[in-house]
Amino acid sequence: MLIASVAGAVVLGGVLVLLPWDGGDAPPPAPGPAALARGAVTTGVPAALPDLAVLIGDRETHLRAHPLDGVSWAVLGAAYVEQGRRTADTANWPKAEKALRTSLKVGAERNPQALEGLAALAVARRDFPAAKKWGESAVEAAPKRWTAHAVLIDAYTGLGDHKGVGRALDKVMELRPGTPAVRARAAAVYRDRGWREDAAAQISDAAAAAEAPAERAAYLEQAGRLAFERGDRQEALRFFQEALRTDPDQRAAQAGQARALAALGRTTDALSAYQAALAKRPSPEYALELGELYESLGLDQAARVQYDLLRARVRGAEAAGADEELVLGRFEADHGDPAAAVRRLRTEWGRQPGIAVADALGWALHRAGEDEEALEFATIATDGDQGGGVRSALHVFHRGVIEKELGRYGPARRHLREALMINPYFSPLRAPEAERELAELGEPSVEDPPS
Repeated sequence: MLIASVAGAVVLGGVLVLLPWDGGDAPPPAPGPAALARGAVTTGVPAALPDLAVLIGDRETHLRAHPLDGVSWAVLGAAYVEQGRRTADTANWPKAEKALRTSLKVGAERNPQALEGLAALAVARRDFPAAKKWGESAVEAAPKRWTAHAVLIDAYTGLGDHKGVGRALDKVMELRPGTPAVRARAAAVYRDRGWREDAAAQISDAAAAAEAPAERAAYLEQAGRLAFERGDRQEALRFFQEALRTDPDQRAAQAGQARALAALGRTTDALSAYQAALAKRPSPEYALELGELYESLGLDQAARVQYDLLRARVRGAEAAGADEELVLGRFEADHGDPAAAVRRLRTEWGRQPGIAVADALGWALHRAGEDEEALEFATIATDGDQGGGVRSALHVFHRGVIEKELGRYGPARRHLREALMINPYFSPLRAPEAERELAELGEPSVEDPPS
């Protein structure tokens, strides 16, 4: 069995790790692209796209000759998930599911790697109930496998299970304390709790300690998002630009760069950055952002082109088993049919009641004229006691507008001011609207209802 395992590792490109180096005093040669990508996808860190392509080709070739190699099927499935996540190519999802289910069928009886891969695939598809099921099965099969606990952080976040998130993070930090990947996970959780300084410190340490360019670039992009969310346009831009210098395939950083450039008033550069990001990673989210930027500039026809792209990408993603109800509901609420948005988002809330869904449903209800119920969901999205601890300017803006519509002028004024204090540039469309709404409210009146 040992001989077979070593032979398999040689084929996988891991010979430098498992066999002794007998090259005298000279250092062993660096591992090849397939080995680098395999190391990344099996240890919970981002992988470089060129390395992923090599790994996928290598494993596909290997599996044609060795179709009963369950470990290689799991590696291939994980590589498809990572490639799809990085490129927004949802054609990867059915291929990943087939590979991972094949691994379960032909592999070892206890197969945490395949179970964890299915959990990661479900997260990528925004199917958080399935992610919870597969992630908990992976933890049961291998309780000390930190990456299985890590994927449960995403699953529980999507389900609005904030206690579950805390338990999973505690376990990850116990099993792999201080590593860059765990620091990045902690930063995301701290951000959701509204602990901005702690989140920034964790992601800064993660980026500084990361060795592989793709991993470091991913953490720099995360740092850029945190900086932008607190309204620091220049620092956000620096993080995004450094991420792109480190890994030119870091398209999330390119979209972030566009966001920061737009906030700085450099709209021509912002449009170019968005278009470049969408050319390589045609995400519905980026199409919505670019469409709204065009709309803010009065370029309605160009905005409609992006909204059509969004619809097309959503259809393709849904055909591949992804759940895009959140982004589609947000789009319909502001640019389409608010009643349809409410129907979609009610169903989404019933299935996976995360904070982002609460905010989107509250706003859709407002746009459909149901402000009393809208305020219930807007409160969930902004109330730390209910899990909405994230300091989101957009969420707080939504709550302020709904309160203004209900005649609750004191709370409305407070929340609109708070949104602009959190990030005065949070949206090219909504930030100016927040300023207009606040101006309409004027200074406090003795007749204002109490907060």
